[in-house]
Amino acid sequence: MLAADEPEIASALLLLSYPLHPPGKPAELRTQHFPRLRIPAIFVHGTEDPFGSIGELQTAIATIPTRARIIPIEKAGHDLRKGRLELTVVISALLEAAGGG
Repeated sequence: MLAADEPEIASALLLLSYPLHPPGKPAELRTQHFPRLRIPAIFVHGTEDPFGSIGELQTAIATIPTRARIIPIEKAGHDLRKGRLELTVVISALLEAAGGG
């Protein structure tokens, strides 16, 4: 939310397990600020996260008017356990989003 209001605060965002909505309450989206984002965003998200599915996240990031990317972690929940986080993929994506890669 801060980056939406003050885009100069960072050159890119790395969001780990962004909580789109409370578990079981998909109508209570926490995305009102997405259309105001002006810096690239990378979402690292578990495919079994109860706070939002990959499909829900794809729909939500479509409202971001700048580059946004999802790095899915297969079989991981909100805590990103059980999945395998490829740190090199995350770092490369972040560098690219920030204009340094």
